[in-house]
Amino acid sequence: MISKSCSRRCATTTPCDDDREIRPSPPKARPTVPSLTVENYVKTIFQISTDQDGKPASTGQIAAALGVLPGTVTSMLKTLDAARLATHKPYEGVALTRAGRMLALRMIRRHRLIELFLLRTLEMSWDEVHDEAEHMEHAVSDLLIDRIDAFLGHPAVDPHGDPIPRGEAMTMQAVAAEARSLADVADGSRFRLLRVLDQSSEFLRYLTESGLTLGTVGEVERNPDGAGLMRIRLGRQSLSLALDAAGKLVVTEA
Repeated sequence: MISKSCSRRCATTTPCDDDREIRPSPPKARPTVPSLTVENYVKTIFQISTDQDGKPASTGQIAAALGVLPGTVTSMLKTLDAARLATHKPYEGVALTRAGRMLALRMIRRHRLIELFLLRTLEMSWDEVHDEAEHMEHAVSDLLIDRIDAFLGHPAVDPHGDPIPRGEAMTMQAVAAEARSLADVADGSRFRLLRVLDQSSEFLRYLTESGLTLGTVGEVERNPDGAGLMRIRLGRQSLSLALDAAGKLVVTEA
């Protein structure tokens, strides 16, 4: 007896290889790409933790930094925990895992290199580049960022003096020992502006108008100068600076 479905003459009713349905192999799973929200969360957690000497970030701190409700943060932390990007312990805070830290450093590196690229090549001011970099950092590839890094000469800091990450390292070892707040500099001491901690557009424009940009060299004439002020000299110009504002400027001895 010959099978009717077989294209060959076989002495069996069992379907041969020619009769079996050929099914395509299931598609290979694509690597999970972190969402924009996930990237923003890990970056924020990293920055909060770094600012407080590595201590875990609280839910309230994250909510305030991102402008969302604490309940929204709690829900997102479950997603980060499931993705093994962060761990959350009640009453202790949120800490990034190694994978979370690497993702955060990757986003910070992108952001700061884009800021510097916009400032140097498009001549945007240092108070304009942050918002643009916030949008662009999620869209560019690591290849493009590496090319930008090489084009800029592998810079150490961004337009505001923040260190640009290299792998898992984000330190300023060469100046860390001598860097301090301008508010702590004594009378008669010369300083060089190294870093700006408050990077709001308003504050940066205020510094520009006052003649304080990265690398500016000045001298403290009187600290304090009464009424919460200090007096500094920049070249031939003498100006009063609020101690609160001076506390947001990191300087080194000039």
